[in-house]
Amino acid sequence: MSVLFIIVAAIFLLGPLIAIHEFGHYWVARKLGVKVLVYSIGFGPTVLKWTSKKSNIQYQISALPLGGYVKMLDEREGNVSAEDLPYAFNRQSPWKRIAIVAAGPLINLIFAIFLFWILFLPAQEQLNTRVGKILPNTPAATVQMQQGDKIIAIDGTQTATWEKLNYALVDRVGETGHIDVQVDRNGQIKTFALPIQAFLKDQTQSPFDVLGFVPYRPHIAAVVYDLSSDGAAIRQGMKKGDEIIAIDQVKMKDWFDVVDVVQKSPEKLLNIDVLRQGQVVHLQVMPQGQRDNMGKVTGMLGVQAQSGKANIPAEYKQTIQYNPAEAFVVAVEKTGQLSGMILNSMVKMVRGLIGLDNLSGPITIAKVAGQSAEMGWQTFISFMALMSVSLGILNLLPIPMLDGGHLVYYFIEVLRGKPVSEQIQLVGLKIGMVLLGSMMLLAIFNDFMRL
Repeated sequence: MSVLFIIVAAIFLLGPLIAIHEFGHYWVARKLGVKVLVYSIGFGPTVLKWTSKKSNIQYQISALPLGGYVKMLDEREGNVSAEDLPYAFNRQSPWKRIAIVAAGPLINLIFAIFLFWILFLPAQEQLNTRVGKILPNTPAATVQMQQGDKIIAIDGTQTATWEKLNYALVDRVGETGHIDVQVDRNGQIKTFALPIQAFLKDQTQSPFDVLGFVPYRPHIAAVVYDLSSDGAAIRQGMKKGDEIIAIDQVKMKDWFDVVDVVQKSPEKLLNIDVLRQGQVVHLQVMPQGQRDNMGKVTGMLGVQAQSGKANIPAEYKQTIQYNPAEAFVVAVEKTGQLSGMILNSMVKMVRGLIGLDNLSGPITIAKVAGQSAEMGWQTFISFMALMSVSLGILNLLPIPMLDGGHLVYYFIEVLRGKPVSEQIQLVGLKIGMVLLGSMMLLAIFNDFMRL
């Protein structure tokens, strides 16, 4: 994946989200009679601009696509002629200003609902929540969950899909105690209390691997079908057709066992036994470390199994089909669930239950955008919806400089009957600049550490 592809994917991701956000402010302001002067996508030097002859509004695209703004007529930002005073933003009632400011984040949430609605319309054949495997020495194994158990609820929340199940688990991130897992075992309902300790504080881990139950995985023989020309395996003598039968004297049942061991062993010398033409050959191979978008280093051998359509047993499959009305309801529910999860994660980060190293900046976002674009339009649209929810929730936080900070001032004005003093707003602005600047620097620092 080239740097150019990543940049283009990031522009196609962030551009529409920024434009939609600013359009919310712009549209409501005009509907409420406020004069708009500039509608800008991006900050910094102007790359392209034009002025509408009808409205005299300047539309522009600026060099830094990390935000945007709508400049409205305002006495605090310059002289306003007497005939234009009724159209100045600062002359509007608090409720009108609240509507204008809230419109940006809210339209991001509405846009996310629309994107999810599109994704939920087609019929989807997917794995149901029947457990495919219980990992040894894990909480699930300890409480005697079994392969074939169908998980129906987490902590009382119904989980019809693995995605919903995953969200319910992520909601417990950073916590210590136990997670209640309700399963259907051959028609009998059983509940298991899985112990957790600082659950998923390291968010590079999978909640399924940590708890010890994983979805069904089709059997794929541990036979090398192809090798990368610059991979670790080919350099140490591995060949096409080799069957990997053991690693460090642990028997490999299928390809997924090999992947699990190798990925957990970056830059670690492994003793690999392969079956080649009926003879056992002993190899020593050190998987190369590869860093993902979140900075997690995993091992890579440079080998590939034979691909093909997986034959999944009927008891592990389900078809999800919604009509347009049902898809809309599910889209609203998912947007609400993601909003709650983001807020919950922020609170836990402040409490220290989640590490600050989980903050991501523009570099990580751009890399994930490129990755999701490579995986197909549905994955890209899903990531765009997630980012739209994140943008909406972030801007609603009660931090000066953000839309949420302005909303706090205007609600105080409604209660007091007079505006918050300019001096207090100036102090708040400085505090907001420090908070947001610190968060951005930390996020960018995390991005570089992940590189």
